[in-house]
Amino acid sequence: MDYTPSETRYSGKMEYKYCGNSGLLLPRISLGLWHNFGDVDDFEVATDMIKHAFDQGITHFDLANNYGPSPGSAESNFGKILKRNFLGYRDEMIISSKAGHEMWAGPYGDGSSRKNLMASIDQSLKRTGLDYFDIFYSHRYDGVTPVEETMQALIDIVRQGKALYVGISKYPVEKARLSYHLLKEAGVPCLINQDRYSMFTREVEEGTLQLAQEAGCGFIAFSPLAQGLLTNKYLHGIPEDSRAARSTGFLKREQVTAEKVALIRLLNELAKKRNQSLAQMALAWVLRDERVTSVIIGASSVRQLADNLETLNQMSFTQEELDEIENILK
Repeated sequence: MDYTPSETRYSGKMEYKYCGNSGLLLPRISLGLWHNFGDVDDFEVATDMIKHAFDQGITHFDLANNYGPSPGSAESNFGKILKRNFLGYRDEMIISSKAGHEMWAGPYGDGSSRKNLMASIDQSLKRTGLDYFDIFYSHRYDGVTPVEETMQALIDIVRQGKALYVGISKYPVEKARLSYHLLKEAGVPCLINQDRYSMFTREVEEGTLQLAQEAGCGFIAFSPLAQGLLTNKYLHGIPEDSRAARSTGFLKREQVTAEKVALIRLLNELAKKRNQSLAQMALAWVLRDERVTSVIIGASSVRQLADNLETLNQMSFTQEELDEIENILK
């Protein structure tokens, strides 16, 4: 092992926030491994990003069984990185994973059934080399499986010691409400709700955030930069090294419209006035809401990760700035 984590990582500028009504602190900025940690990516770059994140006080690393590509490879690579670099530091990390989207062929490799969740967590633990996950999520409501079945699987996963806490992701409001009730009644309260939230995607403001707060549940936002749209990458079109240019990504070329680019440019001008990059302002904007525990950022390089962490230097907004953002988005 040629890497020793910095012993000053908790004395820096990282901020931590209690997750809902629990005693668990999460960093305001967490690192997601949705992209850039799979078989198609550079393993050494991925290693350097995780090292840098941990040194800067990012203690939470977010996975799912299908992250890659190929599916499962992000968990496998993360497990290798942990084994080679972080032996002895497991208790300083919050590691989460999820199941619910298509992972393997056949009728049982997809969805929110008990069969899928139980098989998935065992596979994920094996790939990562972990004894347990700190947080394990139902990755989605599949529209078919009764919520009671899915929540009972999560309850049993905690009781079996395979996860310390459980969460839900991308659940409709009424299904989330039922999930909170079932988990609380069983004595395994829902720790956290994970959903998409950014300046460009605000559906969670219509009930999800309020319901989570009422239930004493934390909330963590993924895609706070709208898959990279809320950065300076797309101010002048689509760069060939961008996510929209990659065939393996979720952001498509057709989503980078002229209208969207016009909004991005206006927001970028406001960010300049705040002495921030557009990405930093976009992250701070999501974190401005007290109901948001943390944001999950992706990164393709240490430099990009470091730039995003500079968000913590300027987290506040004037009312005039918030009004200007609303006017731009309208």
